[in-house]
Amino acid sequence: MMGADSCDRRGVLTVRRAVPGDAGGCAAIVRGLPSYFTEDVPEKVTTDLSTHPAWVITDSGGLAGFTIVDRRSARAAEILWMAVAAALRGGGIGTLLLDRVMDDLAESGLQVVEVKTLDASAGYEPYLATRAFWERHGFVQIDTIDPLPGWPPGNPAALYVAALTSTRQRA
Repeated sequence: MMGADSCDRRGVLTVRRAVPGDAGGCAAIVRGLPSYFTEDVPEKVTTDLSTHPAWVITDSGGLAGFTIVDRRSARAAEILWMAVAAALRGGGIGTLLLDRVMDDLAESGLQVVEVKTLDASAGYEPYLATRAFWERHGFVQIDTIDPLPGWPPGNPAALYVAALTSTRQRA
């Protein structure tokens, strides 16, 4: 665990809990990634940030990325949204952010985390790296749902889960 506010080894990036004033920056990140998000997502991110736990990662230039989580039960949560600014993708920022979020969720007693992303069957190349990111970080695809309620038609959802602790109890 890195503490309430955490910095990477270079001391440039800081991960912290989001505050309401971060909503505009999070929406701007989403608008900067039109290959990944539909036009209605910035508003959804703004709303979800006000009602769910969220984290942001900042650098000297400001907001670099964010994650919003919905705690579904005492033992499970879903990562609703996660994004890193387009110009900063591929540099480890998402990993630093996700590590902090997963550590915080584990410390709060959660055992599993779910994320939904575009399934490989959609044949949409930008999401190759997205699915690889989740898989590198221990998420396992458990299902594909098509159509997923609330998603536009023709966008099959890949459901991924990662265990934070063992869920198996022995008698």
